[in-house]
Amino acid sequence: MALVALSVVEQRYRAVMAVMEGARVTEVAAEVGVSRQSVHTWFVRYRDGGLAGLEDRSQRPRSSPNQASAQVEALVCELRRAHPKWVRSGSCTS
Repeated sequence: MALVALSVVEQRYRAVMAVMEGARVTEVAAEVGVSRQSVHTWFVRYRDGGLAGLEDRSQRPRSSPNQASAQVEALVCELRRAHPKWVRSGSCTS
């Protein structure tokens, strides 16, 4: 028997279907190896968005209130290029 690797969406879909068929969220979570909160999240996302709701989502924050303005960032990069010994390593590209 050949082993078939399931995509993340397929794995989540099978877990959601098991819950919809009456399996307890806790049991499904243990079987899949995730928390019950994850299974519940998948269930809600599937209910609200279908299969597209089960796809991975970006973990990037929507905003960064403490981020420096573009002008300040450009000035810092200019200073780093002008004085490379001031910093050990820089994130500004040359």
